[in-house]
Amino acid sequence: MKLTAKPAARCVGAGLAAGAALVLASACTGSTADPSGSESGGDPVDVVITPGDGATGGRPDVPLTVEAEGGKVTDVTVTQELPEGGASQDAQAGQDGGEDGGDGGSEADEVTGTLSDDGATWTSDWNLTPGTDVKVEAVAENADGEEKEFAAQFSTAEAEQGNALELESNFPSSGDTVGVGMPIIVNFDLPVENKSRVENSLEVVSEEPNEGSWTWLDDQSAVFRPKEYWKPNQKVAVNMRLAGVDAGGGTYGVENHRLEFEVGRDQRTTIDARSHRMVVERDGEEIKDFPTSVGKANTRAYTTTSGSHLTMEKYANLVMDSSTVGVPVDSPEGYKLDVDYAVRFSNSGEFTHAAPWNGSLGEANLSHGCPNMATSDAKWFYENSYMGDPLEVTGTDRQVEWDNGWSYWELSWEDWLAKSATGESDKTDDTGTPGSVHGDPQE
Repeated sequence: MKLTAKPAARCVGAGLAAGAALVLASACTGSTADPSGSESGGDPVDVVITPGDGATGGRPDVPLTVEAEGGKVTDVTVTQELPEGGASQDAQAGQDGGEDGGDGGSEADEVTGTLSDDGATWTSDWNLTPGTDVKVEAVAENADGEEKEFAAQFSTAEAEQGNALELESNFPSSGDTVGVGMPIIVNFDLPVENKSRVENSLEVVSEEPNEGSWTWLDDQSAVFRPKEYWKPNQKVAVNMRLAGVDAGGGTYGVENHRLEFEVGRDQRTTIDARSHRMVVERDGEEIKDFPTSVGKANTRAYTTTSGSHLTMEKYANLVMDSSTVGVPVDSPEGYKLDVDYAVRFSNSGEFTHAAPWNGSLGEANLSHGCPNMATSDAKWFYENSYMGDPLEVTGTDRQVEWDNGWSYWELSWEDWLAKSATGESDKTDDTGTPGSVHGDPQE
């Protein structure tokens, strides 16, 4: 069972000290006295809020708990605020969940909690924000349904300067419309050691059922890929609940983020190097069949990569320079060309683009590795491509590497999942992540 509490202030701070002693100091602000003046027949209920009232400098990754002794927890309100008086947000948490407080916070700032089966203990699902003053207000009831209110205030330690993990970039961006193969890519400004905790702080929620998993390209870059292509025409959100997560080596996340994007129509492209054709299907029906000319394959650099690609970015005009793939411009095989309507699909220099100089479109493969197209065809593909549209190339003897560009679909689901730090998949049509984001209070 979930009770939801929403803190607001997000802090970019600096210094995480050792956890303070967790001492109970609950304040009763309600009354359970019988209106007639007689003593209530029910046993009293008490609440222990941990960390306790007045605790300072506590670790933000230690779970917040509310425990009812002699009863059940029925409501929790959590407010986080910067000591300097920064923006705050709070919301009442009840059996039906909380509503947004309206002070600028987002769903990524919600500190949801889970009730134990007996309803006696509420434990926060997410970490607290470093360097904030935290106020917890709770309501508990005894077996007779009589309620009492309790409260505690404490503070969390700041993240040390130079050890504050922040989001450096992400793909896609909020507001983007993407193709059905689109991965979610997050890049951090510092290395991550506790990869499983960071993975569990990244919650992906889609309108249509799917499952997926994170894979780390290196210590600072993580990629989420679903098991199957996204179903088209739906919204996807990513709650990056990084605030308070222990990334390892004394580094803590300092800010939450929320990413919202939309999956558009289902468009898939196949390029066959043998037939010299490029076929585009949309929502299962063929809509275009273009003549093309791919790499002449006299060298590895000039061989178009076969396999599962995704469209990555596009340029109305682009200078293509052979030196970027290790071939000097002044060599016999070198080139430097201005091209129009370029759509990238790998990191090894491959783009679809206009090539009005190529008189062998649909007949022979004469390019330096890029699928050449007629100008009008390249313009159509440029204008009708979303980032993340699947693009499959067949018929060459050079297979694309799974980490060349966004060719993540080259890996089987089992191989992709095996690269996750948690080793578990994440259901995207439900809230939560596979494991805990919290650290051990005894660490």
